[in-house]
Amino acid sequence: MLIRLLRTRLRPYRKSIFLVVLFQFVATLATLYLPALNADIIDEGVVPGDTGYVLEVGAAMLGVTLVQIVAQIAAVYFGAQAAMGAGRDIRAAIFSRVMDFSAREVGQFGAPSLITRVTNDVQQVQMLVLMGFLLMVSAPIMCVGGILLALREDMPLSGLLLVIVPLLLIVVVVLIAFMRPLFRGMQTRIDTVNRIMREQIAGIRVIRAFVRDDREQARYGTANDALTDVSLRAGKLMALMFPTVMLIVNVSSVAVLWFGGHRIDDDAMQVGALTAFLSYLMQILMAIMMATFMLVMIPRADVCAERIEEVLGTEPSVPVAPIPVTTLDHHGHLELRDVDFHYPGAEAPVLSGIRLRARPGEVTAVIGSTGSGKTTLLHLVPRLFDATGGTVLVDGVDVRDLDPGLLSRTVGLVPQKPYLFTGTVASNLRYGNPDASDDELWEALEVAQARDFVERMDGGLDAPIAQGGTNVSGGQRQRLAIARVLVHRPEIYLFDDSFSALDYATDAALRAALARRTADATVVIVAQRVSTIRDADRIVVLDDGLVVGTGTHAELMATNQTYREIVLSQLTEQEAAA
Repeated sequence: MLIRLLRTRLRPYRKSIFLVVLFQFVATLATLYLPALNADIIDEGVVPGDTGYVLEVGAAMLGVTLVQIVAQIAAVYFGAQAAMGAGRDIRAAIFSRVMDFSAREVGQFGAPSLITRVTNDVQQVQMLVLMGFLLMVSAPIMCVGGILLALREDMPLSGLLLVIVPLLLIVVVVLIAFMRPLFRGMQTRIDTVNRIMREQIAGIRVIRAFVRDDREQARYGTANDALTDVSLRAGKLMALMFPTVMLIVNVSSVAVLWFGGHRIDDDAMQVGALTAFLSYLMQILMAIMMATFMLVMIPRADVCAERIEEVLGTEPSVPVAPIPVTTLDHHGHLELRDVDFHYPGAEAPVLSGIRLRARPGEVTAVIGSTGSGKTTLLHLVPRLFDATGGTVLVDGVDVRDLDPGLLSRTVGLVPQKPYLFTGTVASNLRYGNPDASDDELWEALEVAQARDFVERMDGGLDAPIAQGGTNVSGGQRQRLAIARVLVHRPEIYLFDDSFSALDYATDAALRAALARRTADATVVIVAQRVSTIRDADRIVVLDDGLVVGTGTHAELMATNQTYREIVLSQLTEQEAAA
């Protein structure tokens, strides 16, 4: 997965990668050349006492060092450019794919996991790429070049490499094999910690209302301890790796000095050659250590790449039509024709055989007991879900064949739990119509019965709104959401229990103003409150996912027992008949 992800995402940065390899090659050759020059200084300058030769070769070493520094800086620059660019592209790709997801896919992954994947997981892959350019490119060049130059200095002494290098590789591979499952567990536990923290922050009022602080602290502590445990186990293996590697390096140095000293004593080797050989040995082992450091990062990055590819490889359950319809002949006609809907894994359908028609200039209301499928029915129209059976038609065209932009312009939804974005009142109202004027915003606020409290806010239209609209009340949030869809000016308005947080007087005033504003549009209202929908042109009664009655308030009171029970649970017989 990691290789496939990197091959795809690094393709646009081929030029930068080529330059990284080129400059790393130059810098590594310069590094390998320095011990040979140092050996010449010792054997040809220091031992004979030739100061001029020492200065001449020393100047050459300074020149080679300067080349090494410049090449290394250039390699870091182009490596960082490619790694950061690839990280940006991966984050953008994940974000784009998540924006195409329906509620089904978002629920499948979970918001905390998606956040972790677009931040922490991408960061792990990005760091692997960066460190790979800085370390992994030079490591094989350094290792191979060091071995060849060590052989040139002394062939018999090079036999030590046949023991040292395989031993080091075996230790590294064994430790890495134990680390990989630990890193996978670590990412899963990070998801769990994020999920619990998100739940606790969002539900802080409920936690305090029920005085469940101790329970939630214990729940978070359990998840935190699980993450700490797996992190410690991975950390212990990492802590074991580097002392082990350093032990092998130091023992190797002692062995080289021991056997090399005997060869010098036998006049089979010069002092400068032994110094150069020892330098090459250190370079070989440092190259393996750099590769070791990369190998430590690879298992975690590989797990992260799998999680990233899992998101990128998930196809949305609400795909865009290959050749979408971009124009509509009629305006505002909505029809649900024999619509069924199953949630994944559910035994029974949420909706079965739903037939509903809503026309311009009419108000269609949907009412039913909790869990009867009212909200799901509305969500099928703007394609938050796709029907698993039957057809949802807008102006005679299946919504699955419509261009998403056209569907968005045609249908406006006020959800049951309205959400406001960080910004201002104006930026939230212009969410569906960026070109709306201030006058249009005030007009929408007046219809939504929100003008008074917005005028009292510091800044008016420029008053700040916190994430989720948490700095305004539930009723104010609902009215701002209604004003937002009014600014959008769709042809079909969908109100999903959007008046539940309003008092009766505000509800009545808003519906009266809304009736004038939407007189030529199609309006579908889902509500629990009978007073909100009793004046609708058509009321559809849902019960356990089935349409059990359609008609006006008076007709349903006379003929439909389910509707009568709902009405009489809220009103007296006299109030219902009034």
